[in-house]
Amino acid sequence: MTVYRPLTPATPRDLLAPVLRDVRAVVFDTDGVITDSARVHAAAWKAAFDAYLRAHPPKDPERRRPFDVRDDYLRHVDGKSRLDGAAAFLAARGIETSPETVRAVAADKERRFVRRLREHGVDAYPGTIRLVCALRRAGVPRAAASASRHAGELLVRAGVRDLFDVLVDGGEAARLGLAGKPQPDLFLEAVRRLGVPAGRAAVVEDALAGVEAGRRGGFALVIGVDRTAAEDSGARLLRHGADIVVHDLEELCGGGAPK
Repeated sequence: MTVYRPLTPATPRDLLAPVLRDVRAVVFDTDGVITDSARVHAAAWKAAFDAYLRAHPPKDPERRRPFDVRDDYLRHVDGKSRLDGAAAFLAARGIETSPETVRAVAADKERRFVRRLREHGVDAYPGTIRLVCALRRAGVPRAAASASRHAGELLVRAGVRDLFDVLVDGGEAARLGLAGKPQPDLFLEAVRRLGVPAGRAAVVEDALAGVEAGRRGGFALVIGVDRTAAEDSGARLLRHGADIVVHDLEELCGGGAPK
């Protein structure tokens, strides 16, 4: 487990880039923003979808191509609940699916993800943790939010759960009947628990559905995180609702470029 040491400089707000200095709370997505778990999710989705496509090939040969862990993942499943992600991808391939089929594919993905998680674990992004520690030093409340029921386990395994005041995960979303992204329910519940209105808070997301949810929720600042090598990925985050896009959240610590 990696141990993260809090930052120790002078004026707390100087630890933050100017764009964050008036923000009163920050909500972080988990997979791909806090933890390097998006790649594990993507690999599990690929294995589940490819197995289904082999067993039930679409009539159109073009739609039989394997799941792409970059493009298909970002377009159809990233940031969504398992059921919504499974349904979106299968529909994109022209497959008429019943609720039973969607649940079966989602369950297959879940089994594969859990096995990979237990075998290999995940790490937190150092740049993200530097920003979270800077926010804590500046007295800015922090929430972690995720459509995944495994978010708490991911944060504990990465050794960073105690850096967040609030966690709203997929289990809580189901219990409360919160709509999935791109609806803003998950993020709005997080800031409600922090006691800060959305109009004074920021959302940090790497998924297209996530930045759209932040925009729909009326958040003061929507930060897109682009960790991909895709040529237009940053532009897509901006089109879907991000105010700014960074490659690493360390850019938002004091002296960071975004204004």
